[in-house]
Amino acid sequence: MLGHIKILYHEGKQFIPDVTTARVPGIFRGRPVISRTKADEEALVNICPLGAITASPVQLDLGRCSFCGECARQFPEKIEFTTDYMISVNDRERLIITEGVNEPLKISPEKVRREIPRLFRKSLKLREVSAGGDNSCEWELNAANNVQFDMSRFGIEFVASPRHADGVVITGPVTENMAEALQICYDAIPDPKVIILAGTDAISGGIFRDTPAINRDFLNRYKIDLYVPGNPIHPLTFINGVLDLIK
Repeated sequence: MLGHIKILYHEGKQFIPDVTTARVPGIFRGRPVISRTKADEEALVNICPLGAITASPVQLDLGRCSFCGECARQFPEKIEFTTDYMISVNDRERLIITEGVNEPLKISPEKVRREIPRLFRKSLKLREVSAGGDNSCEWELNAANNVQFDMSRFGIEFVASPRHADGVVITGPVTENMAEALQICYDAIPDPKVIILAGTDAISGGIFRDTPAINRDFLNRYKIDLYVPGNPIHPLTFINGVLDLIK
């Protein structure tokens, strides 16, 4: 008993009491802020290998951004990444950050299907499909249910079978080899069902966007209920995004 008390005293609490107000380390890159300071826009655009930055006005697409931070390092007076992890949205256009606009990203309530909060407010079971992912987002999704983040306390859990799921979480750019498997998984989930894209690769294809090795036709056929940006995503970003969607 004394040994356990000693460990608790030295280690402190790993459990995060409130995931909506938790703080992350300063090295974390979350929602960016783009100032109206003049900069070499051509150089700024060319610095991003994923084409996430456009000019006139300067905009940064979090759906394409790899969060490498090179733009902020090269143009610190123009772009700054904050530690705001509340960046999940259900409207793809909201992921585009425009210079001079410093507002938090939020869910569009009017675009949430009525059956989602009505049916899944207290219980949401999800089937995760790694559609060509590199395991980084997959690791973070696993972490979302560890002792620190404890996503299951909200009734949000991952299940092994799509037949036991209420929706699908997609990671990876959706490769040609995984396109059919993803469709089979989706078809096995009973209606109504939720689709969540987790990570840059899932949202836009990432660095593989223009390659013939991917097949993103599935994403063009259905309404996406939640976009969770990040490369990889942060557990707090995912948990808060899902909570906003269902509540």
